[in-house]
This record gives sequence, C-alpha cells and structure tokens, in this order.
Amino acid sequence: MINKKVNNVQEALQGIEDGMTIMLGGFGLSGIPENAIAELVTKNVQELTCISNNAGVDDFGLGLLLQKKQIKKMISSYVGENAEFERQMLSGELDVELTPQGTLAEKCRAAQAGIPAFYTPAGYGTEVAEGKESREYNGKMHILEEAFKADFAIVKAWKGDEAGNLIFKGTARNFNANMAGAAKITIAEVEELVAPGVLDPNEIHIPGIMVQRIFQGEKFEKRIEQRTVRQKV
Repeated sequence: MINKKVNNVQEALQGIEDGMTIMLGGFGLSGIPENAIAELVTKNVQELTCISNNAGVDDFGLGLLLQKKQIKKMISSYVGENAEFERQMLSGELDVELTPQGTLAEKCRAAQAGIPAFYTPAGYGTEVAEGKESREYNGKMHILEEAFKADFAIVKAWKGDEAGNLIFKGTARNFNANMAGAAKITIAEVEELVAPGVLDPNEIHIPGIMVQRIFQGEKFEKRIEQRTVRQKV
C-alpha cells in the first residue's frame, strides 16, 4: 500500500507557486484547511486563483490571504461574511467569478470524475450564461459548464490514514468530498492520522486513490462564523 503521509504542512504544500489555481474545501468556517491556509500566507505565494464556496471571514481562513493581496481571482458562490472580500470585489482589485452553489459543487465533482463539461439549467438567462453554449432539454434551456482545472486541491478531513483514505465529520464534509481528486494534486489535512487498516472501510468517504499527500494538522481553532443561541423564555 502506498504511503501518502508527509511530515508537516510545509512538506505538504511543496510545489505550490505563484499564479496557480487552488481548490480549498470548506463552507464558511466549517471544514476549512486551517493549517494549510496559514502556511500559504507564510509562503507568500502571489497571484493565486482560489476556488472555494466563499472566503471565510476577514481575519481567518481565506480572509488571511485576501488581507495580504495574495489572491488575484476568487471563484465562489457568494461573498459571505468577509467585508474585505466585498471591498476588493467592488473596488475592482479582485477578479470574482460568482457561480451558483450547485454548479460550483458539480464543477468540482465533474473534475473529480474526469467529466470535462455538463449541462445545467442553473444560471440560464442571467449573467452566468454569458458567452456559454446553451441547449434545450425536456423543454428547458440549459447552459454548458466546464469542469474546473486546478493545480492543487486542499481538503480538510476529520480522520485519515497513511494511505490517504478520508472520513469527514458532519457538515464539514461539504465541498471537501467533491474537491478530493479534482485537481492534479490533492492534499488532505486531517485532525487524526492513523495507520492503514485502523479505519472502518464502511465509514470511509473518500478512498486514498484520490489523495496524493496527507498530514496531521495542529492547533485547530474551529471558529464559529455566526454564533446563534436560543433565547431564554
């Protein structure tokens, strides 16, 4: 069995250079690869194109890369809670390609499956469809969307083994599952890394064949984006 384990985040991110396209798992602050993002800030790579559902918050997650102007283009489904993301988009400092959330997920999954393109009704008749081929299916118009082409995919999992098999926990599964295997190289950051054979095969969400590098992260903050509690009655 091939051992995909690397010693640390620095080794895991070797080969990431200026101008590359990177997928990053997560939804809001749930399931984001915290250690890998922090290392990208430290590496000071520039002119990145980042594919992610959104960009976290101003001082955490992808917001850290935005603060340092390391991202030239965001491909996302919404601006979310990041004021700096919004400011850079409206000022023209940041190229933003807003994509319907389901389309974003399918563009990842299609890349994972080796499917070059697909038709979807989402976005037809809007700016999303500009410049794209359209066809009618079953009386409804669809637009052609191409699968993503990324250099690296960086995902976050709850548990993984040295062969690259991954298990996600709860809603932190989100875009991580679709992004694993959807780029030339997939890097998995996990909270717990175990030896092959420890994980129950029936609980594995992503097989190791989708992952090229895996490492155990440190000091996960797991921030809450919007804390909501029930009012006392």
